[in-house]
Amino acid sequence: MAIVGKKFPSIEVNAMDEMGDTFKINVLDKAVTENKKVLLFWYPKDFTFVCPTEIHAFQAAAQEFSDRNTIIVGASCDTAEVHFAWLTTAKENGGIEGVTFPLIADSTRKLAMELDILDFDLFADDEGDGDNVTYRATYLIDEAGTVFHESVNHMPVGRNVNEYLRLIDAYTHVQKHGEVCPANWEQ
Repeated sequence: MAIVGKKFPSIEVNAMDEMGDTFKINVLDKAVTENKKVLLFWYPKDFTFVCPTEIHAFQAAAQEFSDRNTIIVGASCDTAEVHFAWLTTAKENGGIEGVTFPLIADSTRKLAMELDILDFDLFADDEGDGDNVTYRATYLIDEAGTVFHESVNHMPVGRNVNEYLRLIDAYTHVQKHGEVCPANWEQ
């Protein structure tokens, strides 16, 4: 179910910051009250293989997103405690130490279910039970809380951070100039 052109769901969920503090976050409110764009990216699971490469890539580009008035928020269905363990594990040991943006801990899967991004089969056992995780979903949300881009990748396919920077530039151009941006448009 696509939500492009619609308001992002107003749902409060737990999140963890780099200091190990757990807090409540509502992505829609964050965009609107801080008057910033939000890049929200979902990844399947902490302590996996592709996920930390993406998280480190978003962290490496954090200043470029900030320069574009954009907040980065990561998300998975792991608990805040698992996020904290991963945030305090060194990069050379498979961790994401040094990441400064918040990570949503949607362990109830309430927001993931609302977005319809859960994969119910990936970790299912013979009885069909398992630890449901999300696809690699990405949402770009404007300052009014409206989704202007969404994409969903299957688990094995990582994202290209530069494409999200380009999309933010294109949308900002449209906002400022009222012009459209054709294929391969770059600032």
